[in-house]
Amino acid sequence: MTVEEVEQVMQNTMHNGFPVVVSRESQYLVGFVLRRDLNLAITNARKTSEGIVSNSTVYFTTHVPPSGPNDPVPLKLRKILDMAPITITDQTPMETVVEMFRKLGLRQNLVTHNGRLLGIITKKDVLRHIAQLENQDPESILFN
Repeated sequence: MTVEEVEQVMQNTMHNGFPVVVSRESQYLVGFVLRRDLNLAITNARKTSEGIVSNSTVYFTTHVPPSGPNDPVPLKLRKILDMAPITITDQTPMETVVEMFRKLGLRQNLVTHNGRLLGIITKKDVLRHIAQLENQDPESILFN
């Protein structure tokens, strides 16, 4: 993505962080970046004379492909990437997920299948699930 595309995602959402994947096609999870870190890094890169512009490509890897003489300077953000975010698989029982949120104080958890990102489950999702379980008749929970 370009700096401009990343900024648009941040303008159009209120998420506190974003998963980073290899590409839109593969969706292999690389890590997780916090909104505040991303904001600071882009702001600082634009302030300094690094040549970062709206169409600079953002990289979260150590290896950055060589660019041509007319290409904009890439923005390297590897340092702000959490390469070991807490993840669960699509097969993780909900009871385990609830315990992870309780014991680890998580705000979100990335859901994967064979290393590919499927989505994110948030603390609000878990609280909604618990509230739904508490408001339902136990028989309907068992048979739905």
